[in-house]
Amino acid sequence: MKAIVIAEPWKAQTQERELPQPKKGEALLKMLVGGICGSDLASYRGASAYVSYPRTIGHEFAAEVVEVGDNPYGIRPGMVVTGNPYFNCGTCYSCRRGFVNACVHNQTMGVQREGAFSEYFTMPVERLYDGQGIEPEALALVEPFCISYHGVSRAKVKPGEKVLIIGAGAIGILAGTAVKSFGGKAYITDISKDKVEKAIKDFNLDGGFVNDSREALDEFRKEITGDDGFDVTIEAVGMPSTFLDCVSAAASRGRVVVIGVAKHPAEFNFLEVQRKEIEMLGSRGATKADFEATMKLVREGFVDLKRLISRKYPMEDAEEAFLDMDKNSAFIVKAEFVF
Repeated sequence: MKAIVIAEPWKAQTQERELPQPKKGEALLKMLVGGICGSDLASYRGASAYVSYPRTIGHEFAAEVVEVGDNPYGIRPGMVVTGNPYFNCGTCYSCRRGFVNACVHNQTMGVQREGAFSEYFTMPVERLYDGQGIEPEALALVEPFCISYHGVSRAKVKPGEKVLIIGAGAIGILAGTAVKSFGGKAYITDISKDKVEKAIKDFNLDGGFVNDSREALDEFRKEITGDDGFDVTIEAVGMPSTFLDCVSAAASRGRVVVIGVAKHPAEFNFLEVQRKEIEMLGSRGATKADFEATMKLVREGFVDLKRLISRKYPMEDAEEAFLDMDKNSAFIVKAEFVF
């Protein structure tokens, strides 16, 4: 079979691999569609904080069950599924308290362990979820929706609260969608005008602006909140400057949620946290509850995840795909490999 491998930074390849054999408690899956995460692009660029090389990438997927034994989860051959790609150790303090997404020894598929971007792969049955009729192109994007939903859940967004999301990539747009599902008002910003417009038009967010200066942020904050500041701000980029913008734009007693994965530190005057009495919340991965909640929203038609898709590539064009995404990342919200 073939697999998409980042051999080293700036080198994506389609390589021949042995067909995997499922172990006890695992299912053999035939890959259908894979969503290309920002972390996959970061691995290609050599900018990931976690990846090791060479690595079969990919953790956003829709796949067909080819082979599976009897199990208590209802997973059967022929079923189209997605799955939770974060492998927790089960023994660390976080796991013992039930916070498995914050496992100290977490290994994410396609990052610290082999990923899903191969024609066939195996996965523990307990991590799989029946797609229940969700189209594969959308089902492959449930996992990033979970990432966003988990962050918004951490903030406990209430109806009517004003939330600013910094970053209009897939995670930021889906964070806005999650905010709307909780009854909040979602505003979004990015340096890309195209992405901001797409978020508002295709995902019914409440407004946004192009974040090309601190003055633009201040003006928008005053326009939307009357200079009160946002109840919640969400960092969905992973840069020091956008983290600082989130702190600046938050209201007194506001909440700041960090979803973006940063590789560089921020020089930060933490007096702002004390002065505003801000709640600082990290958000990592997602849980089974997040998968169940987001899949319900998709099945009920609350969001059309396919509207995120800007590009589709055959798996054989891995190198061309990553060159395209690297060059045109300002215009590509989400891309997928078709297997």
